[in-house]
Parts: sequence; structure tokens; C-alpha cells
Amino acid sequence: MDFSWSGPQSAFRARVVDFLKSELPDDWSEIARHGPGSRQQTDFSLRFCPKLAEAGLLVPHWPKEFGGEGATVWEHFILGEEMWAAGEPRGPQYMNVNWIGPTIMRFGTDEQKELHLPRAAQGQAIWCQGFSEPSAGSDLVSLRTSAERDSDNFVINGSKIWTSYAGLADHCFLLARTSGKRKDGICIFIVPMDTPGISVRPIPSLVGEGDIHEVFFNDVTVPASAMLGEEGKAWSIITYSLGNERVGIPRYEFSRRTLDALVARLKEEDRWNDEYIRYRAGQALCACEAARLLVYRVVDERSRGAPPSAESSLARFAVITADHAVSNFGLEFLPDSYSNDDIPSLKPHHERAIASGIASGAAEIQLGIVAQSYLELPWEPRA
Repeated sequence: MDFSWSGPQSAFRARVVDFLKSELPDDWSEIARHGPGSRQQTDFSLRFCPKLAEAGLLVPHWPKEFGGEGATVWEHFILGEEMWAAGEPRGPQYMNVNWIGPTIMRFGTDEQKELHLPRAAQGQAIWCQGFSEPSAGSDLVSLRTSAERDSDNFVINGSKIWTSYAGLADHCFLLARTSGKRKDGICIFIVPMDTPGISVRPIPSLVGEGDIHEVFFNDVTVPASAMLGEEGKAWSIITYSLGNERVGIPRYEFSRRTLDALVARLKEEDRWNDEYIRYRAGQALCACEAARLLVYRVVDERSRGAPPSAESSLARFAVITADHAVSNFGLEFLPDSYSNDDIPSLKPHHERAIASGIASGAAEIQLGIVAQSYLELPWEPRA
């Protein structure tokens, strides 16, 4: 099997790399230090993403009618690899690119498409994802946030937790229940974050500034037109969205570049002759490349029009494993580098690795999906 990139794909990667070299400022590592949800990186994204859009490199995989170039899913992942390798200068806007925009394209009304897609394609939109709740984390079917019909409106009450980017977001991609239990009755609403009744409280954490929040909804009134898709039929939309989200962040590339920097430092310190260090580095490298190939398998499925499958959960867990393997390698052999900032990507990578086993569905949920749908073993998520 030939794993090499085609000429056009290599040229596209070179185009992205050249753009990053020309547009990232000298103090980029300082801006990126506190993560995609920080005020610094979010503000930078609102300057950087319009330039990226003008160069045709923000949403090249979107259809031309929505501001893209109709590029393949492979170009999409090449773009993501280089962005994450550089520390993700798109900030929280990677969500618009990877899954919020495509979800609205597929399931939204004409009005919703006209309202939301142009701003996302121009690099001017910040979104947050209102999924997890205090009693319904990765088990989304247990969510309790309610949306009650009131004439031509819905009144939303409840709360969300671990909501990334909520403090600076313009809109929330919100799950709420209109009726029923479990999957029945769950709906999706596109809610402006300045709607009266919404309050946001940051959660201090080790994973970056502005990354996670609690969001409270107290008699928040939205028009029925804010609903995405049919009432009570959101689960297929959620499955489509999560399938994009779970492999849409190629952190394995960030892990690989960080591993390369760790190895370079060990060579500078004349420690690379240690066989055990080389062995442990090899383990971390294998984890990165295994994650890459499993993600590529999912990308290949999409390129052939195959429906979402448990392969995405398998790939997602492999990415988690790669994150942890590189972080553990660095902590074992170069612990001082985490306190003196001599390797700029080290702390941001470590913080992202802490969160990787929780974000986009906890690691145990991914393994449960693999057990049930891939290995055909009995499994039921805990309520």
C-alpha cells in the first residue's frame, strides 16, 4: 500500500506551511501559551482567520456555495495537521471549520445557513458547544436541560458544564430536551450567547485559560426557528457532529512535533545514546504514528462516502494514547523543561494531554463504543 502524498496534496501542505511562516508573529509561542480558549488566542484568531479565509485556507473543504473551494477531506486534514502542529492559530474557530459549519450545511434551514455560514467562512465567528451537564457528561442521553414550547418560542432552563470557549462565544450549539427520555425528545438549538437569562462562569483549571466554563440557562427564550433539524430527532445530527469532532483535531501531529523537540533536546544534552531513552521514545513515536494511521482510516472512509462508524472512536482513543505517551516521556526524561519554558510547545501540549481523555467524549466512553460496535461485545453506558 502506498502511504505517500500525491503531488497536489504535497503542494497544498507546502502552501499552508508557507502561509504560517509568513503570518505567525515572532511572539506566537507566547500568544499560544494559554490555549485556544484564552483571550489572547481568541483575539488573535479573529485577526488571523480572516487572512486565512482570504487565502482560501480556512474552509477549503467546504462547498463553493458556502465559501469553500470544494477540496477533499484529505486537504482538510492536511490543513488541520499543520495548524495543530503550529499550536492552532485558528483558536476556537477550528470548531466552526471541522463540524459546526458542516452540520449546519447538512441539517440547517436556508435561513440558518445564510445567517451563520458566511461569518464562519470569513473567520469571524466564535462558537461554544453546550453538551455536557453535571449529571450527563459523556452520557449525553441523560441530559436534563429543558426546552418548553411557548407559542412560537421555546423557553430553556438548565445548565451545562465543561463548556469550552463559552466566555467569549457568540453562539452556543445547545442540546436540550423537549420531551421523552433517553434519546427521544432531544433537540438542538442555535442560541446567541447574549440572549437574556444566560450566565457564564469560568472553571479554573490546569488545561489552559478560558477553556472550560459552567453555563446557566434561566428562562432563556429563543424562537422556534433556532431549532436545528426536526424536534426530537437530534440524535442522528449529534452522531454526525461527534463523528467529525472526534477525529477533527489531529493532536497526534502536535504530539509528534513535541516529541521531536524533546528528542532534539536530549541529543543536545548528549543523552540520546541511552538505550532505554531511545526505547521509550520509540514507544511514544509508535503511539503517534498509530493514531495518525487510524485517523487516516476514518478519513479514507469519509472520502469514499461511508457512514460514520466505531472507527472514529477507535481513532479517538489512539489520539488520547499518543498525547499521554509523549507527555509521560517528557515528564520522565526532561522534567525541568516543564518549568523553565525552554521548549515552547511543552506546557501547552501537556495541558492539552490532560484534557484529551475527557474532551469529545471520555476515554472510557470511546472504549465502550469500540467494545459494543466494533468488537460486538455487550456494553451499556452508565446513567
